[in-house]
Amino acid sequence: MSSRYAIGLDFGTASVRALVVDVATGDEIATGVCNYRHGTDGVIVDSRDPLLARQHPQDYLDGTQSAIRDALALAKRQVTGFSATQVIGIGVDTTGSSPMPVDQLGRSLAFDPVFADDPAAKVWLWKDHTSHVEAEEITAVAGKMRPQYLAKCGGRYSSEWFWAKILHCARTAPKVFQAAYTWVEIADWIPAAITGTMEPGKLRRGICAAGHKAFYNPSWGGYPDAEFLGQLDAGLVRVGKTLSGKAYSSAQAAGELTPQYAEAFGLPAGIPVAVGAFDAHLGAVGAGIKRNVLVKLIGTSTCDIMVVPEREKLADIPGLCGIVPGSVLPDYFGLEAGQSAVGDIFNWFVSVVQPQGSAGSHEALTKAASEIKPGASGLLSLDWHNGNRTILVDQRLTGLIMGLTLHSTPAEMYRALIEATAFGARVIMERFEEYGLSVHRVINGGGISAKNHLAMQIYADVMNRPVGVSRSGQTCAFGAAIAGAVAAGKSRGGHDTFDDAIARMVGEPARIFTPISGHVAVYERLFKVYRQLHDAFGRKDSTAHLGAVMKELLDIRDQARS
Repeated sequence: MSSRYAIGLDFGTASVRALVVDVATGDEIATGVCNYRHGTDGVIVDSRDPLLARQHPQDYLDGTQSAIRDALALAKRQVTGFSATQVIGIGVDTTGSSPMPVDQLGRSLAFDPVFADDPAAKVWLWKDHTSHVEAEEITAVAGKMRPQYLAKCGGRYSSEWFWAKILHCARTAPKVFQAAYTWVEIADWIPAAITGTMEPGKLRRGICAAGHKAFYNPSWGGYPDAEFLGQLDAGLVRVGKTLSGKAYSSAQAAGELTPQYAEAFGLPAGIPVAVGAFDAHLGAVGAGIKRNVLVKLIGTSTCDIMVVPEREKLADIPGLCGIVPGSVLPDYFGLEAGQSAVGDIFNWFVSVVQPQGSAGSHEALTKAASEIKPGASGLLSLDWHNGNRTILVDQRLTGLIMGLTLHSTPAEMYRALIEATAFGARVIMERFEEYGLSVHRVINGGGISAKNHLAMQIYADVMNRPVGVSRSGQTCAFGAAIAGAVAAGKSRGGHDTFDDAIARMVGEPARIFTPISGHVAVYERLFKVYRQLHDAFGRKDSTAHLGAVMKELLDIRDQARS
């Protein structure tokens, strides 16, 4: 029999990637990438408001066509006998929460000439934090009226999420808000667009976006009730009425590829397209997520994912971005945490601070940083340059480098920034374990994981766990392809369950970094200081005293150098 393939579409912050995967072996045979055209590196920004970040939905449609066509052309060159007719399924992952206002037919308001130049009519990208005031208000109202809503999302609503952004639009762009029939996450809208199911009555919303970002949970009947939404804003009640009481997992199809898009992509019509999910959740699938494994998808930010069987009793965990049944794997609770900036911090240092001038590079700084012993710089950083997603859930926190002297070097600062993201990762891991979820192993995915061995060793040393690097260098797109294979089902040559697909398609980690005992001991001391700073600056009820911190860093530095 001829091989069968699935395509994974990974919609990132700056580009869309199409990955063609053999559903029997997991072999990745071709990739196509298209950068978004609008904005700066795909993001529409406003110099008057550094918290604003939007995208244009046309970039998703144009980028999908370009990326798929490029991937298919490459597959034909690299695999003898390959044909687009062998593609049996498509999966989609996106950033999130990235909602968008749409009309009664499900069309983006960005396509309406009236709103063509209005940022509020476009996609409110995950990293848009303009709604931080509304997020605090939602947290306060939910705490009084619906504490169960907060219990399932870590105790605090975020400015990165669905309802906060809609409420901010209602208050700052009322014309857009009134023109919008409903709001749709791009994780749901993109599969709907290419399957002709955009109309709100036909649209299948994914449990991943709904559960982690929009207060959806089957235990209270789906989305928030009208009384709660009305307490926030009467206009939200109208939006709430447009949301279905049922959400779907990525094991199910959103629909089938329409003839129009099939012709545009160079694929047969009728291919099943899986219900969309967020990049990290399908990335966890692509990394081979299972119980007691923490998967970290490391890019501009990170998302940390664990799963627990639904049959087991699970406590609500403060500070998480949600505990949602079926958001990663059917029959498992999906638990999400994360850091608001990781790669973004490194890029800021290299590209904005430019310690080595415009010719400086990550590679040069990494090489120099690798020659510095743990603790020898005397520096310690907080990784809050874009706020704190977990466990403090506070986007108004900012970054910090402590211990600077007139002898501090760019390489020392760069290493301190890497270490800070590792310390932040450990805080998240310890929160999981504090509530009974043992982490036996860590698997990292994303470009930084594959490219930066120094960072991966630091993570292993700081977390004191073996750290594997996902076999796929395109973990999210790979997981999306797995979802496409499952949506197609065995009858079409795919797989009937995620368990079957993961067993056949996901291999062992490409590399495993083991903790170095001498490094672990130093990082234990540094992590205690990090927690002091973390609690002192991040917790309103903190009684931490920081008078000894600078001296402690100097002691650690002097011992490391001796």
